[in-house]
Amino acid sequence: MIEVFKTNVQEEWQCKIIIETLLEHFPNSSINFDLEDCDKILRIHAPTISNAKIIDVLNFHGYSCEVLP
Repeated sequence: MIEVFKTNVQEEWQCKIIIETLLEHFPNSSINFDLEDCDKILRIHAPTISNAKIIDVLNFHGYSCEVLP
């Protein structure tokens, strides 16, 4: 399963913190950001994904996050 999210993450160091946190919740997943994209894309490829949990993690760290259709 792959989900794509629009975020407001700007810096690589922010990505690293978020990815580490998300990997605690989704250990068997592949997670990356595309900061070059205007939507600051977050992609998660995992066997199971909880969109609500992902959005909660980013919100907890002070970032906006929404699922892209």
